[in-house]
Amino acid sequence: MRSSSSVFWLAIAAFFALANPLWADDTGPGACRDKASCALQSVVSVLPLLPANVASGAEPEGSGIVVGNGRIVATANHVLGPAKRVMVRTSRGDVIAAKILLRDLPTDLALLEIDIALPALPLAESTDIGNPVCAIGNSFGLDLSLTCGVISALQVSGVGFNPVEDFVQTDAAVNPGMSGGALVDSTGAMIGLLSAIFTKKSDSNIGVNFAVSAQLLQTVLSSYQQYGRVVRVQPGLLVRPSLFPGETGTMGARVVRVENDRAEARAGLKVDDIVLSVGGRRIKRVGAYRAALALLPKGTTVPVTILRDNVQQTVSVRYN
Repeated sequence: MRSSSSVFWLAIAAFFALANPLWADDTGPGACRDKASCALQSVVSVLPLLPANVASGAEPEGSGIVVGNGRIVATANHVLGPAKRVMVRTSRGDVIAAKILLRDLPTDLALLEIDIALPALPLAESTDIGNPVCAIGNSFGLDLSLTCGVISALQVSGVGFNPVEDFVQTDAAVNPGMSGGALVDSTGAMIGLLSAIFTKKSDSNIGVNFAVSAQLLQTVLSSYQQYGRVVRVQPGLLVRPSLFPGETGTMGARVVRVENDRAEARAGLKVDDIVLSVGGRRIKRVGAYRAALALLPKGTTVPVTILRDNVQQTVSVRYN
């Protein structure tokens, strides 16, 4: 699990009562014993086989989420490091070989393939700030465990871990080894993939942890399934923050250059326009603009709201 501090071991005890507990009984046909055990069946420990001269450090093992057809395991790319081979350990304790299918450096996501099908974790239909969540992962390599908290923030970007960030922030306890694990809601559906811990060396209140949003993970997975690689919408704008320190006004991404023959140029965007939203997603920072585009499949037409000469207007942009 990456930390913004070079030397940090996160250890917290944070537990919040859930309105619809993960451990509530589910007696439907073929159901698991409870929702927690259902979710645990869809999370695995990831065991990268590192070269002999590479130290494993504080995170010798990681975590992964079973997605798609049940033979795909999503994890954090930094869990794999320089490993060329990797194994996974199921919640039952079975160790099986996995093939590395994809490493996506901009999002720090990776996809693995296993030969047997495991239960895939469903995606949450919706979520909101303050909703109860639980983090499932292989904390410190001690095998899978569960901690709980709430959603602290959504659509977090510009933190500085990855070039493309669309994070769900949570205060659920997350430790080294949980990277690639699941952030799930009270029904056991996936909210995100655990990715990073934000820390400071001092004067910090522990409990700021990040998971790649399920939407961004699904976009990467869908692109791989369609193209065999990640194909992204390429931004046609160079932008900077709309406000410098000490300035007042509307936060957004101010256009400083428009690339010819790109989608934004064809839609009529100009230098000094301030991008306020893309596809209904509010753009307050430069990182949010990159994140909004990363969530769009190619061929999508979305409304882009801008501020031009202090007048707000919306244009349609088709990203081929």
